[in-house]
Amino acid sequence: MAEDKGKRDSIGMSLRGCRTNNGFVQNEDILEKELDLGSPPDSAVAILGPAEPALQGIRPYAGMPKEVLFQFSGQARYRVPREVLFWLTVASVLVLTVATIAIIAVSPKCLDWWQAGPIYQIYPRSFKDSDQDGNGDLRGIQEKLDYIASLNIKTIWITSFYKSSLKDFRHGVEDFQEIDPIFGTMKDFEDLVAAIHDKGLKLIIDFIPNHTSDEHAWFQLSRNRTGKYTDYYIWHDCRHDGGTTTPPNNWLSVYGNSSWHFDEVRNQCYFHQFLKEQPDLNFHNLDVQEEIKEIIQFWLKKGVDGFSFDAVKFLLEAEHLRDEAQVNKAQIPDTVTHYWELYHDFTTTQVGMHDIVRSFRQTMDQYSREPGRYRFMGIEAYGESIDRTMMYYGLPFIQEADFPFNNYLSKLNTPSGNSVFEVITSWMENMPEGKWPNWMIGGPDNARLTSRFGEEYVNIMNMLIFTLPGTPITYYGEEIGMRNILVTNLNESYDVNTLLSKSPMQWDNSSNAGFSEASHTWLPTNSDYHTVNVDEGEEEIHQDSLPGETKT
Repeated sequence: MAEDKGKRDSIGMSLRGCRTNNGFVQNEDILEKELDLGSPPDSAVAILGPAEPALQGIRPYAGMPKEVLFQFSGQARYRVPREVLFWLTVASVLVLTVATIAIIAVSPKCLDWWQAGPIYQIYPRSFKDSDQDGNGDLRGIQEKLDYIASLNIKTIWITSFYKSSLKDFRHGVEDFQEIDPIFGTMKDFEDLVAAIHDKGLKLIIDFIPNHTSDEHAWFQLSRNRTGKYTDYYIWHDCRHDGGTTTPPNNWLSVYGNSSWHFDEVRNQCYFHQFLKEQPDLNFHNLDVQEEIKEIIQFWLKKGVDGFSFDAVKFLLEAEHLRDEAQVNKAQIPDTVTHYWELYHDFTTTQVGMHDIVRSFRQTMDQYSREPGRYRFMGIEAYGESIDRTMMYYGLPFIQEADFPFNNYLSKLNTPSGNSVFEVITSWMENMPEGKWPNWMIGGPDNARLTSRFGEEYVNIMNMLIFTLPGTPITYYGEEIGMRNILVTNLNESYDVNTLLSKSPMQWDNSSNAGFSEASHTWLPTNSDYHTVNVDEGEEEIHQDSLPGETKT
Protein backbone atom coordinates (compact mmCIF):
# COMPACT_ATOMS: atom_id res chain seq x y z
CA MET A 1 0.00 0.00 0.00
CA ALA A 2 2.81 2.34 0.88
CA GLU A 3 4.39 1.57 -2.52
CA ASP A 4 1.18 2.44 -4.44
CA LYS A 5 0.80 5.67 -2.51
CA GLY A 6 4.38 6.58 -3.34
CA LYS A 7 3.73 6.10 -7.06
CA ARG A 8 0.62 8.29 -6.98
CA ASP A 9 2.49 10.97 -5.14
CA SER A 10 5.24 10.77 -7.75
CA ILE A 11 2.74 11.29 -10.60
CA GLY A 12 1.08 14.14 -8.77
CA MET A 13 4.40 15.85 -8.22
CA SER A 14 5.27 15.47 -11.91
CA LEU A 15 1.94 16.98 -12.96
CA ARG A 16 2.31 19.87 -10.54
CA GLY A 17 5.85 20.39 -11.78
CA CYS A 18 4.66 20.54 -15.40
CA ARG A 19 1.83 22.95 -14.54
CA THR A 20 4.26 25.46 -13.07
CA ASN A 21 6.51 25.21 -16.11
CA ASN A 22 4.74 28.18 -17.78
CA GLY A 23 4.69 26.51 -21.22
CA PHE A 24 8.43 25.97 -21.46
CA VAL A 25 9.83 22.48 -21.42
CA GLN A 26 13.60 22.35 -21.41
CA ASN A 27 13.88 18.69 -22.16
CA GLU A 28 10.88 16.48 -22.78
CA ASP A 29 13.03 13.38 -22.52
CA ILE A 30 13.92 14.27 -18.91
CA LEU A 31 10.23 14.80 -18.15
CA GLU A 32 9.35 11.39 -19.53
CA LYS A 33 12.11 9.83 -17.46
CA GLU A 34 10.57 11.40 -14.36
CA LEU A 35 7.28 9.74 -15.13
CA ASP A 36 8.95 6.36 -15.65
CA LEU A 37 11.45 6.64 -12.80
CA GLY A 38 11.88 3.44 -10.89
CA SER A 39 9.54 1.42 -13.11
CA PRO A 40 10.12 -0.75 -16.16
CA PRO A 41 8.78 0.55 -19.52
CA ASP A 42 5.66 -1.58 -19.45
CA SER A 43 4.66 -0.40 -15.97
CA ALA A 44 4.27 3.20 -17.20
CA VAL A 45 1.44 2.15 -19.50
CA ALA A 46 -0.18 0.17 -16.72
CA ILE A 47 -0.10 3.14 -14.36
CA LEU A 48 -1.76 5.56 -16.85
CA GLY A 49 -4.84 3.36 -17.13
CA PRO A 50 -5.85 3.31 -13.45
CA ALA A 51 -4.66 6.89 -13.03
CA GLU A 52 -7.00 8.28 -15.73
CA PRO A 53 -9.69 9.26 -13.21
CA ALA A 54 -7.13 11.46 -11.50
CA LEU A 55 -7.05 13.62 -14.70
CA GLN A 56 -10.74 14.43 -14.65
CA GLY A 57 -10.26 17.67 -12.84
CA ILE A 58 -7.24 18.73 -14.86
CA ARG A 59 -7.50 21.05 -17.93
CA PRO A 60 -5.07 21.05 -20.87
CA TYR A 61 -2.05 23.23 -20.31
CA ALA A 62 1.01 24.28 -22.34
CA GLY A 63 3.96 21.97 -22.20
CA MET A 64 2.08 18.88 -21.07
CA PRO A 65 3.79 15.56 -21.91
CA LYS A 66 2.48 13.57 -24.84
CA GLU A 67 1.03 10.87 -22.58
CA VAL A 68 -1.21 13.48 -21.00
CA LEU A 69 -1.96 15.15 -24.36
CA PHE A 70 -3.22 11.86 -25.76
CA GLN A 71 -5.72 11.62 -22.92
CA PHE A 72 -7.34 14.88 -24.02
CA SER A 73 -6.97 14.64 -27.82
CA GLY A 74 -9.02 11.46 -27.94
CA GLN A 75 -12.02 13.08 -26.33
CA ALA A 76 -15.00 13.79 -28.59
CA ARG A 77 -15.05 17.54 -27.96
CA TYR A 78 -11.47 17.79 -29.37
CA ARG A 79 -11.56 14.99 -31.95
CA VAL A 80 -14.80 15.99 -33.74
CA PRO A 81 -13.86 19.67 -34.50
CA ARG A 82 -10.46 18.46 -35.71
CA GLU A 83 -12.01 15.97 -38.13
CA VAL A 84 -14.57 18.51 -39.34
CA LEU A 85 -11.80 21.01 -40.12
CA PHE A 86 -9.82 18.34 -41.94
CA TRP A 87 -12.67 17.33 -44.23
CA LEU A 88 -13.63 20.95 -44.84
CA THR A 89 -10.03 21.56 -45.98
CA VAL A 90 -10.14 18.53 -48.32
CA ALA A 91 -13.48 19.66 -49.77
CA SER A 92 -12.18 23.20 -50.29
CA VAL A 93 -9.14 21.94 -52.16
CA LEU A 94 -11.32 19.77 -54.40
CA VAL A 95 -13.71 22.66 -55.12
CA LEU A 96 -10.84 25.00 -55.97
CA THR A 97 -9.26 22.37 -58.25
CA VAL A 98 -12.52 21.78 -60.14
CA ALA A 99 -13.14 25.52 -60.42
CA THR A 100 -9.62 26.11 -61.80
CA ILE A 101 -10.05 23.39 -64.42
CA ALA A 102 -13.44 24.78 -65.43
CA ILE A 103 -12.08 28.34 -65.76
CA ILE A 104 -9.21 27.12 -67.91
CA ALA A 105 -11.57 25.08 -70.08
CA VAL A 106 -14.01 27.91 -70.78
CA SER A 107 -11.46 30.73 -71.01
CA PRO A 108 -10.27 31.77 -74.50
CA LYS A 109 -6.81 30.54 -75.39
CA CYS A 110 -3.91 32.93 -75.70
CA LEU A 111 -3.29 33.86 -79.33
CA ASP A 112 -0.37 32.13 -80.99
CA TRP A 113 1.98 34.00 -83.34
CA TRP A 114 0.05 33.00 -86.48
CA GLN A 115 -3.11 34.47 -84.94
CA ALA A 116 -1.65 37.61 -83.42
CA GLY A 117 -0.86 39.60 -86.57
CA PRO A 118 -1.07 39.85 -90.37
CA ILE A 119 0.67 37.58 -92.89
CA TYR A 120 2.48 39.25 -95.80
CA GLN A 121 2.74 37.10 -98.93
CA ILE A 122 5.74 37.71 -101.20
CA TYR A 123 6.37 36.51 -104.72
CA PRO A 124 10.20 36.54 -104.41
CA ARG A 125 11.03 37.07 -108.08
CA SER A 126 9.14 40.37 -108.01
CA PHE A 127 9.89 41.87 -104.61
CA LYS A 128 13.44 43.29 -104.69
CA ASP A 129 16.48 42.61 -106.88
CA SER A 130 19.77 42.79 -104.97
CA ASP A 131 22.23 41.63 -107.65
CA GLN A 132 21.04 43.63 -110.69
CA ASP A 133 19.99 40.66 -112.81
CA GLY A 134 16.37 41.82 -113.14
CA ASN A 135 15.00 39.12 -110.82
CA GLY A 136 13.99 39.54 -107.21
CA ASP A 137 15.89 37.37 -104.74
CA LEU A 138 16.25 36.37 -101.10
CA ARG A 139 18.79 39.06 -100.25
CA GLY A 140 16.40 41.61 -101.70
CA ILE A 141 13.72 40.47 -99.25
CA GLN A 142 16.21 40.80 -96.40
CA GLU A 143 17.00 44.37 -97.46
CA LYS A 144 13.32 45.31 -97.07
CA LEU A 145 12.58 43.69 -93.72
CA ASP A 146 12.41 47.09 -91.99
CA TYR A 147 9.64 48.13 -94.37
CA ILE A 148 7.72 44.91 -93.73
CA ALA A 149 8.08 45.31 -89.97
CA SER A 150 6.83 48.92 -90.23
CA LEU A 151 3.51 47.56 -91.54
CA ASN A 152 3.06 45.70 -88.23
CA ILE A 153 3.39 42.42 -90.12
CA LYS A 154 4.05 39.40 -87.91
CA THR A 155 4.61 36.66 -90.52
CA ILE A 156 6.23 36.59 -93.95
CA TRP A 157 5.00 34.04 -96.48
CA ILE A 158 7.43 33.40 -99.35
CA THR A 159 6.14 31.48 -102.34
CA SER A 160 8.14 28.78 -104.13
CA PHE A 161 11.90 29.35 -104.40
CA TYR A 162 13.08 25.76 -104.88
CA LYS A 163 15.41 24.74 -107.69
CA SER A 164 13.13 24.23 -110.66
CA SER A 165 12.49 24.90 -114.30
CA LEU A 166 10.46 27.91 -115.36
CA LYS A 167 7.43 25.75 -116.03
CA ASP A 168 4.26 26.72 -114.20
CA PHE A 169 5.84 29.47 -112.07
CA ARG A 170 8.48 27.26 -110.45
CA HIS A 171 6.02 24.61 -109.29
CA GLY A 172 7.88 21.89 -111.18
CA VAL A 173 10.58 21.34 -108.57
CA GLU A 174 13.86 19.66 -109.51
CA ASP A 175 15.22 19.57 -105.95
CA PHE A 176 13.18 20.32 -102.82
CA GLN A 177 16.32 20.86 -100.75
CA GLU A 178 18.05 23.42 -102.96
CA ILE A 179 17.51 27.13 -103.61
CA ASP A 180 17.10 28.07 -107.25
CA PRO A 181 20.14 30.12 -108.34
CA ILE A 182 17.81 32.90 -109.50
CA PHE A 183 17.01 33.57 -105.83
CA GLY A 184 20.47 33.06 -104.36
CA THR A 185 22.09 30.35 -102.27
CA MET A 186 21.27 28.30 -99.20
CA LYS A 187 23.50 30.67 -97.24
CA ASP A 188 21.31 33.56 -98.41
CA PHE A 189 18.26 31.68 -97.17
CA GLU A 190 19.83 30.94 -93.78
CA ASP A 191 20.80 34.60 -93.41
CA LEU A 192 17.26 35.63 -94.31
CA VAL A 193 15.74 33.29 -91.71
CA ALA A 194 18.08 34.65 -89.04
CA ALA A 195 17.28 38.26 -89.99
CA ILE A 196 13.53 37.59 -89.96
CA HIS A 197 13.74 36.09 -86.49
CA ASP A 198 15.93 38.95 -85.27
CA LYS A 199 13.09 41.28 -86.23
CA GLY A 200 10.68 39.22 -84.14
CA LEU A 201 8.93 37.96 -87.28
CA LYS A 202 8.05 34.45 -88.46
CA LEU A 203 8.52 32.73 -91.83
CA ILE A 204 6.30 30.30 -93.71
CA ILE A 205 7.10 28.89 -97.14
CA ASP A 206 5.27 27.15 -99.98
CA PHE A 207 5.45 23.41 -100.47
CA ILE A 208 3.70 21.43 -103.21
CA PRO A 209 4.17 17.72 -102.43
CA ASN A 210 1.90 16.36 -105.17
CA HIS A 211 4.43 16.35 -108.01
CA THR A 212 7.99 17.07 -109.05
CA SER A 213 9.70 18.18 -112.23
CA ASP A 214 10.48 15.53 -114.82
CA GLU A 215 14.10 16.63 -114.27
CA HIS A 216 14.01 15.52 -110.64
CA ALA A 217 16.46 12.73 -109.74
CA TRP A 218 13.59 10.56 -108.46
CA PHE A 219 11.86 10.66 -111.84
CA GLN A 220 15.03 9.87 -113.74
CA LEU A 221 15.57 6.82 -111.53
CA SER A 222 11.93 5.80 -111.81
CA ARG A 223 11.81 5.91 -115.60
CA ASN A 224 14.85 3.59 -115.57
CA ARG A 225 13.15 1.25 -113.04
CA THR A 226 15.93 1.74 -110.48
CA GLY A 227 15.35 0.07 -107.10
CA LYS A 228 12.69 1.54 -104.82
CA TYR A 229 12.23 4.51 -107.15
CA THR A 230 10.51 2.27 -109.72
CA ASP A 231 7.10 3.02 -108.20
CA TYR A 232 7.72 6.59 -106.98
CA TYR A 233 5.43 7.81 -109.78
CA ILE A 234 2.20 6.52 -111.32
CA TRP A 235 2.99 4.36 -114.33
CA HIS A 236 0.60 2.32 -116.49
CA ASP A 237 0.79 0.54 -119.80
CA CYS A 238 -0.68 2.41 -122.75
CA ARG A 239 -0.71 2.05 -126.55
CA HIS A 240 1.67 4.23 -128.49
CA ASP A 241 1.63 3.79 -132.27
CA GLY A 242 3.06 6.16 -134.84
CA GLY A 243 3.42 9.00 -132.37
CA THR A 244 -0.16 8.66 -131.18
CA THR A 245 -0.81 7.65 -127.58
CA THR A 246 -3.97 5.92 -126.40
CA PRO A 247 -4.13 6.64 -122.64
CA PRO A 248 -5.37 4.12 -120.04
CA ASN A 249 -8.55 6.18 -119.36
CA ASN A 250 -10.19 9.57 -119.88
CA TRP A 251 -8.59 11.39 -116.95
CA LEU A 252 -7.69 14.99 -117.80
CA SER A 253 -5.00 17.45 -116.77
CA VAL A 254 -5.96 20.69 -115.02
CA TYR A 255 -4.57 22.49 -118.06
CA GLY A 256 -6.59 20.38 -120.47
CA ASN A 257 -6.12 17.24 -122.57
CA SER A 258 -5.10 13.84 -121.27
CA SER A 259 -3.27 13.59 -117.96
CA TRP A 260 -1.22 10.66 -119.32
CA HIS A 261 2.06 11.11 -121.17
CA PHE A 262 4.08 8.39 -122.89
CA ASP A 263 7.71 8.02 -121.80
CA GLU A 264 9.95 6.39 -124.39
CA VAL A 265 12.59 5.38 -121.84
CA ARG A 266 10.26 3.29 -119.70
CA ASN A 267 7.84 2.54 -122.54
CA GLN A 268 4.86 3.35 -120.32
CA CYS A 269 2.59 6.31 -119.64
CA TYR A 270 2.98 8.37 -116.47
CA PHE A 271 0.24 10.37 -114.80
CA HIS A 272 0.34 14.16 -114.37
CA GLN A 273 -2.50 16.33 -113.09
CA PHE A 274 -0.77 19.51 -114.24
CA LEU A 275 1.83 19.97 -117.00
CA LYS A 276 3.47 16.94 -118.57
CA GLU A 277 6.74 18.26 -117.13
CA GLN A 278 5.23 17.73 -113.66
CA PRO A 279 4.67 13.99 -113.05
CA ASP A 280 2.55 13.12 -110.01
CA LEU A 281 4.20 11.28 -107.14
CA ASN A 282 2.68 7.96 -106.08
CA PHE A 283 1.49 8.59 -102.52
CA HIS A 284 0.21 5.03 -102.24
CA ASN A 285 3.91 4.22 -101.89
CA LEU A 286 4.95 4.60 -98.23
CA ASP A 287 8.54 5.38 -99.28
CA VAL A 288 7.25 8.48 -101.07
CA GLN A 289 5.41 9.61 -97.94
CA GLU A 290 8.60 9.21 -95.90
CA GLU A 291 10.60 11.20 -98.47
CA ILE A 292 8.17 14.10 -98.20
CA LYS A 293 8.31 14.03 -94.39
CA GLU A 294 12.11 14.18 -94.56
CA ILE A 295 11.86 17.27 -96.77
CA ILE A 296 9.52 18.89 -94.24
CA GLN A 297 12.02 18.11 -91.47
CA PHE A 298 14.88 19.51 -93.56
CA TRP A 299 13.29 22.97 -93.76
CA LEU A 300 12.08 22.95 -90.17
CA LYS A 301 15.67 22.35 -89.08
CA LYS A 302 16.61 25.39 -91.16
CA GLY A 303 14.34 27.46 -88.92
CA VAL A 304 11.19 27.70 -91.04
CA ASP A 305 8.16 28.42 -88.84
CA GLY A 306 5.52 26.82 -91.03
CA PHE A 307 4.32 25.72 -94.45
CA SER A 308 1.63 26.48 -96.94
CA PHE A 309 0.80 23.11 -98.52
CA ASP A 310 -0.67 23.47 -101.99
CA ALA A 311 -2.54 21.07 -104.30
CA VAL A 312 -3.05 18.49 -101.56
CA LYS A 313 -6.44 17.42 -102.90
CA PHE A 314 -4.51 15.81 -105.80
CA LEU A 315 -2.26 13.67 -103.58
CA LEU A 316 -4.13 10.41 -104.17
CA GLU A 317 -5.85 8.91 -107.18
CA ALA A 318 -8.05 5.85 -107.38
CA GLU A 319 -5.95 2.75 -108.01
CA HIS A 320 -8.47 1.47 -110.51
CA LEU A 321 -8.53 3.04 -113.97
CA ARG A 322 -12.25 3.60 -114.46
CA ASP A 323 -13.24 6.61 -116.57
CA GLU A 324 -14.51 9.69 -114.76
CA ALA A 325 -18.09 10.75 -115.51
CA GLN A 326 -18.76 13.49 -118.02
CA VAL A 327 -20.56 16.62 -116.91
CA ASN A 328 -22.52 16.55 -120.18
CA LYS A 329 -23.35 12.91 -120.81
CA ALA A 330 -24.47 13.69 -124.36
CA GLN A 331 -21.04 15.10 -125.32
CA ILE A 332 -18.95 12.95 -127.64
CA PRO A 333 -16.19 11.44 -125.43
CA ASP A 334 -13.41 12.26 -127.90
CA THR A 335 -14.28 15.96 -127.63
CA VAL A 336 -13.98 16.05 -123.83
CA THR A 337 -10.65 17.83 -123.39
CA HIS A 338 -11.25 20.54 -120.77
CA TYR A 339 -10.83 19.81 -117.07
CA TRP A 340 -14.23 21.20 -116.13
CA GLU A 341 -15.96 18.80 -118.53
CA LEU A 342 -15.46 15.87 -116.11
CA TYR A 343 -16.46 15.10 -112.54
CA HIS A 344 -13.19 14.34 -110.77
CA ASP A 345 -14.40 11.67 -108.41
CA PHE A 346 -11.35 9.42 -108.90
CA THR A 347 -8.52 11.97 -109.01
CA THR A 348 -9.22 14.41 -106.16
CA THR A 349 -9.94 14.16 -102.41
CA GLN A 350 -9.66 10.39 -102.28
CA VAL A 351 -10.13 8.35 -99.12
CA GLY A 352 -6.82 8.45 -97.23
CA MET A 353 -5.77 11.87 -98.50
CA HIS A 354 -6.56 13.57 -95.19
CA ASP A 355 -4.62 10.85 -93.36
CA ILE A 356 -1.53 11.83 -95.34
CA VAL A 357 -2.04 15.52 -94.55
CA ARG A 358 -2.42 14.67 -90.85
CA SER A 359 0.86 12.77 -91.01
CA PHE A 360 2.49 16.02 -92.21
CA ARG A 361 0.93 17.74 -89.18
CA GLN A 362 2.35 15.08 -86.86
CA THR A 363 5.81 15.53 -88.36
CA MET A 364 5.62 19.28 -87.77
CA ASP A 365 4.36 18.78 -84.21
CA GLN A 366 7.68 17.10 -83.37
CA TYR A 367 9.29 20.54 -83.86
CA SER A 368 6.60 22.47 -81.94
CA ARG A 369 7.53 21.38 -78.43
CA GLU A 370 9.67 24.36 -77.49
CA PRO A 371 7.81 27.40 -76.09
CA GLY A 372 7.22 29.98 -78.81
CA ARG A 373 8.29 27.62 -81.59
CA TYR A 374 4.92 26.33 -82.74
CA ARG A 375 5.05 25.32 -86.41
CA PHE A 376 2.15 26.61 -88.49
CA MET A 377 0.38 24.55 -91.14
CA GLY A 378 -1.82 26.14 -93.79
CA ILE A 379 -3.60 24.43 -96.68
CA GLU A 380 -4.33 26.00 -100.04
CA ALA A 381 -7.66 24.36 -100.85
CA TYR A 382 -8.50 26.49 -103.86
CA GLY A 383 -11.32 25.18 -106.00
CA GLU A 384 -12.86 23.14 -103.19
CA SER A 385 -16.45 23.60 -102.05
CA ILE A 386 -16.93 25.28 -98.67
CA ASP A 387 -17.78 22.02 -96.91
CA ARG A 388 -14.73 20.23 -98.31
CA THR A 389 -12.56 23.22 -97.47
CA MET A 390 -13.62 23.05 -93.84
CA MET A 391 -12.52 19.41 -93.65
CA TYR A 392 -8.89 20.64 -93.70
CA TYR A 393 -9.36 22.01 -90.20
CA GLY A 394 -9.40 18.39 -89.06
CA LEU A 395 -11.67 16.58 -86.62
CA PRO A 396 -12.59 17.55 -83.04
CA PHE A 397 -9.79 15.45 -81.57
CA ILE A 398 -7.49 15.15 -84.60
CA GLN A 399 -5.76 18.34 -85.72
CA GLU A 400 -4.95 18.94 -89.36
CA ALA A 401 -4.28 22.43 -90.74
CA ASP A 402 -4.35 25.48 -88.48
CA PHE A 403 -6.56 26.82 -91.23
CA PRO A 404 -7.19 26.36 -94.95
CA PHE A 405 -6.47 29.64 -96.72
CA ASN A 406 -9.65 31.61 -97.38
CA ASN A 407 -9.34 33.15 -100.84
CA TYR A 408 -13.03 33.67 -101.49
CA LEU A 409 -12.70 37.46 -101.19
CA SER A 410 -9.90 37.28 -103.78
CA LYS A 411 -12.34 35.84 -106.30
CA LEU A 412 -14.87 38.66 -106.03
CA ASN A 413 -14.90 40.94 -109.07
CA THR A 414 -17.65 43.34 -107.94
CA PRO A 415 -17.59 45.38 -104.71
CA SER A 416 -21.12 44.40 -103.77
CA GLY A 417 -22.01 44.60 -100.09
CA ASN A 418 -24.18 41.50 -100.43
CA SER A 419 -21.44 39.44 -102.07
CA VAL A 420 -18.91 40.43 -99.40
CA PHE A 421 -21.44 39.64 -96.68
CA GLU A 422 -22.16 36.22 -98.21
CA VAL A 423 -18.45 35.32 -98.34
CA ILE A 424 -17.93 36.29 -94.70
CA THR A 425 -21.03 34.56 -93.34
CA SER A 426 -20.41 31.44 -95.45
CA TRP A 427 -16.99 30.96 -93.86
CA MET A 428 -17.99 31.83 -90.30
CA GLU A 429 -21.14 29.68 -90.30
CA ASN A 430 -19.41 26.63 -91.76
CA MET A 431 -16.16 26.86 -89.78
CA PRO A 432 -15.95 24.15 -87.08
CA GLU A 433 -16.43 25.37 -83.52
CA GLY A 434 -13.26 26.58 -81.85
CA LYS A 435 -11.30 27.01 -85.10
CA TRP A 436 -9.61 30.17 -86.38
CA PRO A 437 -10.62 32.09 -89.56
CA ASN A 438 -8.46 33.98 -92.03
CA TRP A 439 -9.05 36.43 -94.89
CA MET A 440 -7.22 37.13 -98.16
CA ILE A 441 -7.94 39.80 -100.76
CA GLY A 442 -5.21 38.95 -103.26
CA GLY A 443 -2.48 36.56 -104.29
CA PRO A 444 -0.18 35.59 -107.15
CA ASP A 445 -2.93 33.68 -108.97
CA ASN A 446 -5.62 36.36 -108.66
CA ALA A 447 -6.10 39.76 -110.23
CA ARG A 448 -5.02 42.61 -107.97
CA LEU A 449 -7.59 44.34 -105.80
CA THR A 450 -7.34 47.70 -107.62
CA SER A 451 -7.85 46.03 -111.01
CA ARG A 452 -10.92 44.16 -109.76
CA PHE A 453 -12.70 46.76 -107.63
CA GLY A 454 -11.15 50.10 -108.47
CA GLU A 455 -8.82 52.40 -106.60
CA GLU A 456 -11.56 53.79 -104.36
CA TYR A 457 -12.12 50.39 -102.74
CA VAL A 458 -8.50 49.61 -101.85
CA ASN A 459 -8.49 51.18 -98.39
CA ILE A 460 -11.97 49.86 -97.62
CA MET A 461 -11.09 46.24 -98.44
CA ASN A 462 -7.75 46.45 -96.65
CA MET A 463 -9.52 47.81 -93.60
CA LEU A 464 -12.17 45.09 -93.84
CA ILE A 465 -9.79 42.14 -93.56
CA PHE A 466 -7.98 43.82 -90.68
CA THR A 467 -11.19 44.28 -88.71
CA LEU A 468 -12.74 40.85 -89.30
CA PRO A 469 -12.05 38.19 -86.64
CA GLY A 470 -9.09 36.03 -87.66
CA THR A 471 -5.76 36.40 -89.43
CA PRO A 472 -5.55 38.93 -92.30
CA ILE A 473 -3.34 37.90 -95.24
CA THR A 474 -2.17 40.50 -97.72
CA TYR A 475 -0.23 40.18 -100.98
CA TYR A 476 2.79 42.41 -101.58
CA GLY A 477 1.83 45.73 -103.16
CA GLU A 478 -1.83 45.58 -102.16
CA GLU A 479 -1.07 47.98 -99.30
CA ILE A 480 -0.19 50.73 -101.80
CA GLY A 481 -2.86 49.88 -104.38
CA MET A 482 -0.72 48.26 -107.10
CA ARG A 483 -2.71 47.11 -110.11
CA ASN A 484 -2.23 44.46 -112.80
CA ILE A 485 0.19 45.28 -115.58
CA LEU A 486 -1.57 45.88 -118.90
CA VAL A 487 1.06 44.70 -121.38
CA THR A 488 0.47 41.49 -123.30
CA ASN A 489 3.80 40.96 -125.10
CA LEU A 490 5.66 39.24 -122.26
CA ASN A 491 8.94 37.41 -122.76
CA GLU A 492 7.86 34.42 -120.67
CA SER A 493 6.45 31.00 -121.47
CA TYR A 494 3.54 31.35 -119.04
CA ASP A 495 -0.16 31.98 -119.19
CA VAL A 496 -0.26 35.77 -119.53
CA ASN A 497 -3.36 36.08 -117.36
CA THR A 498 -1.53 34.72 -114.33
CA LEU A 499 1.48 36.99 -114.85
CA LEU A 500 -0.37 40.27 -114.62
CA SER A 501 -0.45 40.33 -110.80
CA LYS A 502 3.25 39.43 -110.44
CA SER A 503 4.81 42.68 -111.63
CA PRO A 504 7.78 44.14 -109.68
CA MET A 505 7.14 45.86 -106.37
CA GLN A 506 6.92 49.64 -106.76
CA TRP A 507 9.26 51.14 -104.19
CA ASP A 508 9.78 54.65 -105.52
CA ASN A 509 9.57 56.74 -108.70
CA SER A 510 13.12 55.98 -109.88
CA SER A 511 14.05 53.68 -112.76
CA ASN A 512 12.26 50.31 -112.59
CA ALA A 513 10.30 51.65 -109.60
CA GLY A 514 13.30 51.05 -107.35
CA PHE A 515 12.90 47.29 -107.82
CA SER A 516 16.15 46.75 -109.75
CA GLU A 517 19.10 48.62 -111.18
CA ALA A 518 19.26 46.24 -114.14
CA SER A 519 18.58 47.49 -117.65
CA HIS A 520 15.82 44.89 -118.04
CA THR A 521 13.54 43.25 -115.46
CA TRP A 522 11.86 39.86 -115.80
CA LEU A 523 8.50 41.62 -115.96
CA PRO A 524 7.92 45.29 -116.73
CA THR A 525 6.85 47.59 -113.92
CA ASN A 526 3.41 49.12 -114.08
CA SER A 527 3.23 52.46 -115.83
CA ASP A 528 1.66 54.11 -112.75
CA TYR A 529 4.72 53.56 -110.53
CA HIS A 530 5.56 57.30 -110.55
CA THR A 531 2.55 57.99 -108.33
CA VAL A 532 1.81 54.55 -106.85
CA ASN A 533 4.82 53.50 -104.81
CA VAL A 534 5.95 52.97 -101.23
CA ASP A 535 7.69 56.35 -100.92
CA GLU A 536 4.61 58.19 -102.12
CA GLY A 537 2.42 56.30 -99.69
CA GLU A 538 4.72 57.06 -96.77
CA GLU A 539 4.77 60.74 -97.76
CA GLU A 540 0.95 60.84 -97.73
CA ILE A 541 0.90 59.27 -94.27
CA HIS A 542 3.43 61.82 -93.08
CA GLN A 543 1.36 64.70 -94.44
CA ASP A 544 -1.80 63.33 -92.81
CA SER A 545 -0.04 63.17 -89.46
CA LEU A 546 1.24 66.78 -89.48
CA PRO A 547 -0.61 68.88 -86.86
CA GLY A 548 -2.59 71.90 -87.94
CA GLU A 549 -2.87 70.83 -91.58
CA THR A 550 -5.95 69.75 -93.46
CA LYS A 551 -5.74 67.16 -96.23
CA THR A 552 -7.56 68.36 -99.34
